[in-house]
Amino acid sequence: MLGVVAAALGGPDVLQVTELPEPEAKPGQVVVRVRAVGVHPADVAATTGHIPGGPVTPPFSPGWDITGEVASVGPGTTDFAVGDRVVGMIPWYLTRGAPGGYAEFVAAGADWLVRLPDELDFVSAATVPLNAQTAHQGLSLVSSAMPPTGSSILVTGASGGVGGFATQLALRGGYRVMAQASHGDEQWVHGLGAHEVISRSVDLAGVGPVGAVFDAVPVGEAAAAAVADGGVVVVTRPTPAIATARGVRQELQLIRLDRELLADVVGQVAAGQLRTRVAATMPLTEAANAHRRVLAGGLRGKLVLTVG
Repeated sequence: MLGVVAAALGGPDVLQVTELPEPEAKPGQVVVRVRAVGVHPADVAATTGHIPGGPVTPPFSPGWDITGEVASVGPGTTDFAVGDRVVGMIPWYLTRGAPGGYAEFVAAGADWLVRLPDELDFVSAATVPLNAQTAHQGLSLVSSAMPPTGSSILVTGASGGVGGFATQLALRGGYRVMAQASHGDEQWVHGLGAHEVISRSVDLAGVGPVGAVFDAVPVGEAAAAAVADGGVVVVTRPTPAIATARGVRQELQLIRLDRELLADVVGQVAAGQLRTRVAATMPLTEAANAHRRVLAGGLRGKLVLTVG
């Protein structure tokens, strides 16, 4: 089968298309014939070695979010049958590229996957697992410190995958949402329902004060300037500690796989209750170019690699 591996640590050029052994499903696993795999900044960070837990020794395969059909079922696995449409998140923080999703077939734990509703296509579904779960789990950190009723929250990076889901979920949770949009992308963020949309160029020190910031970019210390005394900033990757003189607390949200939550958010997207968007699709063999496009920035939606 074809797969993409990082042969060394570095930029997009380290990604190589190669022949890999086709996996076999062990007990508790299924083999997924991959139809689409999301491309995340986390994939780019993995190839450069800038990830929590330190660099992964090459070669390894990037890729968290996969969709496809069950091609085979391991001994004793009863959750799925051959032919089932599935969507899932490889817990890359545990597998560290063995496996990763950039491949034609992936041996996946059955508990990494949920059924893909017929109403949701493979490509759109590949934008959901990592982004929506990160948003939901990060908002849980906010709500534990600040009840939603009457409270305000600023979401940075609301044009992006995590920020877009965080905006929608915060609204549904009862927060008054101020969302920061990339230049030219304000209409999309308005369409998510944000009470107020501000430009990426706005100085956050002049915004608010809000009770919390969901810092999906993240912008770090600048986000804290918008928070009221005693508020909270949730960041989605490790950043320098913010000043705490005003009692502003920083919380780090690193993704963890939650199968029940995954099924819930996939169902909400399939039902049209949550919105996602795809910037472009590219074939799996163009993974290096996909990483270049992520690094260049300016994407409106997620890049998705298609397989087969």
